[in-house]
Amino acid sequence: MEFHSLRGVIDQKYVEKACSRLIMGTAHFYQYDSKQQAFDMLDEYFKIGGNMFDMAHQYIDSEVIFGEWIHMKKNRSEIHILTKGAHPDDGEPGPRVNPAAISKDISESLERLNTDYIDFYALHRDDETVEVGVIMDALNQHLAAGRIHAIGASNWSHQRIQEANEYAAAHGLIGFTFNSPNLSLAKCREPRWPGCISVDEHMENWHKGSQMPLLSWSSQAGGFFSGRFSPDIKDHEEMVRVYYSDDNWKRYERAKKLAEEKGVSAIQIALAYVLNQPFQTAAIIGPENAEELSSSVAGSAIKLTAEEMNWLNLMERKASV
Repeated sequence: MEFHSLRGVIDQKYVEKACSRLIMGTAHFYQYDSKQQAFDMLDEYFKIGGNMFDMAHQYIDSEVIFGEWIHMKKNRSEIHILTKGAHPDDGEPGPRVNPAAISKDISESLERLNTDYIDFYALHRDDETVEVGVIMDALNQHLAAGRIHAIGASNWSHQRIQEANEYAAAHGLIGFTFNSPNLSLAKCREPRWPGCISVDEHMENWHKGSQMPLLSWSSQAGGFFSGRFSPDIKDHEEMVRVYYSDDNWKRYERAKKLAEEKGVSAIQIALAYVLNQPFQTAAIIGPENAEELSSSVAGSAIKLTAEEMNWLNLMERKASV
């Protein structure tokens, strides 16, 4: 398991937290037949060295299940929690990127998680009608109180992140230290869910310049590279709507070819694409069993050259082809 350092704040002092680059996602836990299946998956990931977990106030029971798990394992000091709040479709209707909703979600997440702090807290969506100053002031109150140790954005434009951090710098506040949009080899034709942000060329260039860590959700494009899908199989409406495009099928064919050369699988190449960017990245994964987890761990160890990365992304042709 590979690790990288993410910055947090404890007692008004910066700290570096060693976090696994493969992040265990929990959004799919509601699909399991029992909580024990979720516990088993968490056990397997933790056993092989994984220590960072992604969840959200809006995900059905993910925080509750995870809170029960850490209570049983007594391992809070050995893990890092990334959770999200202020989603517009979470309880009361209407926009929720405001101090009251943020405070409500943080308080409820802490209770569900059986913890008194959250390592990494992200706003699940943005509301561009709200001034960034109001948001950063509110988040910094929670940082100062020790309820959260770092703040970030999920599904914000890089322009808004930049604006928020400029406000923080000008007012002696702590800014966003990570970004969590979608980044994958397969490019979304349209947002997978309302309000989602996927990395485009402009955000990619911004990350190259800023070197802000990027924690990618749907890093394996929902299994697009697994072999379960093909242009003539259209029984999965979401996959067809989001990922079925001529360019993505070309990327899939190239991933298969490169995988054959390296003796790995196409979905491992797709994961390696996310983790070999020219800026710091991590990948949120959602394995359904130990075999899929093992595949992701092996995929995370694959090194790709800049030439291979460009070729996979249809930017230039690989010399051997």
